[in-house]
Amino acid sequence: MEAKKTIYVGNGKKITGPYGEFRNFSVCLSDIPQDNIFEYNGKKYVKLNVNDKKEPDQYGKDLAVSIDQYKPQEQAAPAQAAPAKDDDLPF
Repeated sequence: MEAKKTIYVGNGKKITGPYGEFRNFSVCLSDIPQDNIFEYNGKKYVKLNVNDKKEPDQYGKDLAVSIDQYKPQEQAAPAQAAPAKDDDLPF
């Protein structure tokens, strides 16, 4: 499997509020390549990964948002066996 270049489309930060810690991030829809948008039941989707950055950037953003580019390999359908001929049958 060949390695694909990571496509970053946003960033964010972890925030602690009165109800615990949560993640707040923004995604730039213009940066999402059309071939990563898919349709299911009439709705459009994109799969994303949200990862912790090693260090916060200059704006305090400590999360990175990237496109999930995993696509399962299509498996070939098993070949159908030809019907067996049995020449020993009396009919």
